[in-house]
Amino acid sequence: MTPVPEAGIPDFSHVPPGAARHLLRRAARPDSRGVVSHVDPANAGWSWVTSTVYRLAPGQVVERAADDQERLVLVLEGHASVAAGDLRLDRVGSRASVFDGPAAPVILVAPGDAVSVTAQSEALLVIAAAPGGPVSITRYLAPEDILVEARGEGNTARRIHHLMDTEMEAGRLIAFEVFTPAGNWSSYPPHKHDTENPPVEAYLEEYYFYRFAKPQGFGFQRVYTKDGSLDESMAVTDGDVVLVPKGYHPFGAPAGYDVYYLNIMAGPNRAWHFTIDPDHAWLMNWSPAAPRAQEDTSA
Repeated sequence: MTPVPEAGIPDFSHVPPGAARHLLRRAARPDSRGVVSHVDPANAGWSWVTSTVYRLAPGQVVERAADDQERLVLVLEGHASVAAGDLRLDRVGSRASVFDGPAAPVILVAPGDAVSVTAQSEALLVIAAAPGGPVSITRYLAPEDILVEARGEGNTARRIHHLMDTEMEAGRLIAFEVFTPAGNWSSYPPHKHDTENPPVEAYLEEYYFYRFAKPQGFGFQRVYTKDGSLDESMAVTDGDVVLVPKGYHPFGAPAGYDVYYLNIMAGPNRAWHFTIDPDHAWLMNWSPAAPRAQEDTSA
């Protein structure tokens, strides 16, 4: 693991202009293990988030030995059987495509529990991990247990699946699915969470995994800081991954292309507090305090 400074926050002041090639990880064909992309502290230059994307053929198996990592097992497309600690699930999966509607089922795996996943069909699988936190629990969340939020209005409207938000018991990991309609913006207005300053802001590394309803589609993500030490605009395509080690990070979907992304976050403390770019704060049209109080707003 990358050494962590005294406050538990890695220093990214060294990230130079031209860092887009580091922050943007292009989709690749599955290797012999089914791995499409893999991010960990060693290759990302950060300290908390690990995430691996798999495209599995029927019968293909993925295993993780027990260690000190907390994990999220997410069958994003297709079906699989999952064994995690004492948990045995014969058939996990809710959709053929991430755009079909239901949330992905969630398996949270405590540190010290091994994991085995066997694809029952062609399957898109993500296993995310972070160092264990103060809560240690293995459990299954069915799609109907996932809070669905309608966020924003007009050109900032999007749908959020709260796969593992901070109101849910977990040690360190946070995860959301976000559906951005064509022509709209999400992760918007631009916000950041790169300073540990509770309760104003929490330090969280953030990982984006993208899918496009039309696979030839593209979108744009900017990752920037106010001091200009990091300012990159990236054209993302189907299957790409973007890393956000610090800074503001809005995303825009061009006309004609509906976009899905999976967010994975982790940091020294499990809290989702963020700061809006003051230049764009006038665009804020949703309340981060509201989702738990509202009914399912899926449409």
